[in-house]
Amino acid sequence: MNISPRGVASSTLPALLLLPAMAAAVAVNNPLPISIADGLARIRLPPGFVIDLYADRVPGARSMTLSAGGILYVGTRSAADDGVNGRVYAVSDADGDGRAEIIRSVAEGLNYPNGVAWYKGDLYIAEISRILRLRDIDNHLDRPPAPEIIGDPFPKESHHGWKFIRFSPEGKLYVPVGAPCNICEPDEQHGGIWHMDPGGSGREVFARGIRNSVGFDWHPVTHELWFTDNGRDLWGDDRPPEELNRAAKSGLHFGYPYRYGKSLPDPTFKTALTDREFTPAALEMPAHRAALGIRFYTGKQFPAEYHHQIFIAHHGSWNRAQPDGYRVSLARLTNNEVISYEDFATGWLERDHYWGRPVDIEILPDGSLLVSDDFAGVIYRIRFTGNRQ
Repeated sequence: MNISPRGVASSTLPALLLLPAMAAAVAVNNPLPISIADGLARIRLPPGFVIDLYADRVPGARSMTLSAGGILYVGTRSAADDGVNGRVYAVSDADGDGRAEIIRSVAEGLNYPNGVAWYKGDLYIAEISRILRLRDIDNHLDRPPAPEIIGDPFPKESHHGWKFIRFSPEGKLYVPVGAPCNICEPDEQHGGIWHMDPGGSGREVFARGIRNSVGFDWHPVTHELWFTDNGRDLWGDDRPPEELNRAAKSGLHFGYPYRYGKSLPDPTFKTALTDREFTPAALEMPAHRAALGIRFYTGKQFPAEYHHQIFIAHHGSWNRAQPDGYRVSLARLTNNEVISYEDFATGWLERDHYWGRPVDIEILPDGSLLVSDDFAGVIYRIRFTGNRQ
């Protein structure tokens, strides 16, 4: 395992979007080769909000986690032998001006280290088949510690094998394992979300019937788990719906591969499970938008109407005749039920050409919103500068 303390020099990474990070999107057609500055000018936000760059030298930027010391750790969906080299980054805004000055590679040579989670001083990294831990990482950014393997191995299939991970309010590490296929009846080791203790013991399945979840968060008040799930491909441009799900308790089944959304059955498979044994989606979203990271807004910078609402990053479609997604959406809740779903940030897609692909969302201590983009290799910062009244 090669753990590198090297920083990433700005002179080594191009400013335009034709980056090694494009390797993560080779299945997608029609990129729009424009500069980041030109792209930012095209982003549309609600009145009073602005977007700028937090970091522009983060090729393949995917999942994010913020340490108590303010260090942003960023995973990548990359392999050891591609242009991004299986890296995990530490991104630092040392002077607090809202723009990161230092970007270090704290781990590299990993196998799709998409998931990152900071917990009690340690950085957890999810590869395809295992979880790693770097001890006391904030204090060893220039000489990262050797990684420890946590718990038993996970399945080795790369299809939907990259993982988003996060710690729950009660201190359990949640780890999804996607279905190793487009459509199939997964075995007991796939198609669900597991949780375990920080040291890797006590692994249990939390929920099943999940095809490919790459983002989740807990309601700040109820502590219920909410997560996105990507539906199957090759069933037309407009079905099945993608899902935002709410898991009020453990042991629920969310439908895959037998049904999608609230009640859409897939005739490919028959099941003895009854309707009552499936948990319908809390929100159906348009097919193929690729809903990934989500966050409940818990900051104080945005107006009160955004408090405890859900921001959703849509990575964008790869096989839809008319591309869709490539945006950040907002799901509004009342009494723990979704009452509306709307665009929040758009402009990464123009007709059938795109220049960026949002992946994950994080909230800075000042209440501004970070959005990672693995295609552009950057992290955006969205803040509110308008009148809060």
